[in-house]
Amino acid sequence: MIRLLVDSASDYTQEEIRNKNLYFVPLQIQIEGKNYLDGVDIDKETFYEKMMNSKEFFKTSQPSPQEFLDIFEEVKKKQETLIYLSLSSKLSGTYQSACLAKDMVDYENIYIVDTLTAVAGIRLLCEVAINWIDENRSVENIVSGLEELKEHVHIYAGLDTLEYLAKGGRISKTAAAIGTLASIKPIICVDHGEVVVAGKTRGVNKATSVVCEKMQSDIVDTLYPVYTLYSYGLENVEKLESKLDLDVNRVRIGSTIGVHIGPNAFGVCFVSKL
Repeated sequence: MIRLLVDSASDYTQEEIRNKNLYFVPLQIQIEGKNYLDGVDIDKETFYEKMMNSKEFFKTSQPSPQEFLDIFEEVKKKQETLIYLSLSSKLSGTYQSACLAKDMVDYENIYIVDTLTAVAGIRLLCEVAINWIDENRSVENIVSGLEELKEHVHIYAGLDTLEYLAKGGRISKTAAAIGTLASIKPIICVDHGEVVVAGKTRGVNKATSVVCEKMQSDIVDTLYPVYTLYSYGLENVEKLESKLDLDVNRVRIGSTIGVHIGPNAFGVCFVSKL
């Protein structure tokens, strides 16, 4: 049996994890001196409410190799084959923890895919992998297909501010300076696993238009799911959806990534034509 493992950056709910029969490992969120397991001890709504009512910057920490080892040992005991779809190695040390655990478990049927993406990008790859498993593809075929497909997964997002990305060290303070200008909405993208400032515009309406333009320049492959994203508040993502002539699935960004982008963020995730 081929099973899939995701971390909490995929933003699956615990109900979805159970329904899809996925293995799951959470990252930790430190909020005012207390640690929470993302998606387990704290839900998305509570997280954003705490963020907006706190002056502190919340921190994330990766799962330990032991947390992966516990899962890998269970997989080995059951003689399953496992594919782990990891949060981008350029955004977190989670991938490295998994690799260390794989070296310790002494079991060949574990495959680790560095997705070079996050949030709905991981979800998209996972949904594709589930379909391929249902088609009885070999694990080698699935892994090679995911490695190819991940190069064509794009995320564009509009943020209210770059303050949180700068505080978390994901972008430079110089790049974040544009977020301090009145009504300026930065546009970011995930490029080869890293967060990049792709532009800036004035106001949310223009920002949603720019995100749509970015999509059109990449040519969306409608054979794959298209996801719209939001952190806290639906107004911005609804404006974006009104400009998209596509069937979309809306996904809420959880605390693993939400801690870095803040409230009022919106965006889209899709596959460009191969």
